[in-house]
Amino acid sequence: MIALLLVEDNDNLRPALSAGLDATGAVCVVHACGSGDAALAYCLAAPPAAILMDVQLASDMNGIAAAVAIRREFPRLPVVFYSIQDDDAYYRAFQRSGILSHYAYVRKSNYLLPQMIVPLLRDAVAGRSFIDPEIESRVQEVRHKDEQSPMALLEPNEQAVARLLAQGLSNEQIAARLHVHDKRSISRTNGQIYTAWGLNESTTDEKVARTRAVLIVRAGRLITWDEQGAPFVVDTRGEWAPFDLEA
Repeated sequence: MIALLLVEDNDNLRPALSAGLDATGAVCVVHACGSGDAALAYCLAAPPAAILMDVQLASDMNGIAAAVAIRREFPRLPVVFYSIQDDDAYYRAFQRSGILSHYAYVRKSNYLLPQMIVPLLRDAVAGRSFIDPEIESRVQEVRHKDEQSPMALLEPNEQAVARLLAQGLSNEQIAARLHVHDKRSISRTNGQIYTAWGLNESTTDEKVARTRAVLIVRAGRLITWDEQGAPFVVDTRGEWAPFDLEA
C-alpha cells in the first residue's frame, strides 16, 4: 500500500479525492493539505512514499515549486502532478524544474479518477515517468536538453550539489550552503548523481565515485571508466573513445 501525501487546495475536492483513493485499497492517504508550504513541512516531519499534487495551488508556492523544494531534502521523491492549466508558463516552469524521473504529469479532466491515479502512482514509485500525451506535445515545445551534457542528466538541486562537490566541499558544508535541513540528504543526492552518471556501475567505492563526479563537472563532459580505470568520452562519431584528463 502506498503511503500518500495529497496536496489539493480545493476544500471540497480534497476530502472526496482522499476518500476515493483510500477506497481503492492500494493507497493510504496519510495526510492531505492545501498548500506547497504545508506539503514541504509535512515531508520534513514524515516523508511519504509518494505525493499527489495539484500544480495550481492557492499559495506562493505552486505544485512544481513545492516538488523542487521537497526533492532538495528527499531526492526524486515520487510525485504525480495534475492540472487543468494550459498555460505555457506552467510547461516552462515544469521544464525549468528539471524533474526527470519518478513523476507523472496529467490533465485533471482526463486522469483524476482514483482507479486511474493508482497505476500512475505505482509507476512513479517504481521510478517510471509519464506525461499525458496532451501535455507531452506542449512540454516538448519548451523542453530541449542536450543529453550529452552531464548536467542535463541531473535535476537542478543535484546540479547545485555537483558544482559544490567540484569545489571540494564536504557534505556538511554543502548542506549548510544550500540551506538543507538534513545533511544526510546530500549523501542521498550524491547517490542520485552517481547513478545518473553511471558511476555506481564503474565503482562501489564512494570516495572514487565522488572523485570521478568532480572530474566530470570539471571536464563538462560525461566520462566513463573501464575496469582498469581508463577514462572514455563520446567522440564526434558517437562512440566511446579514450580521454586524456590532463589535456
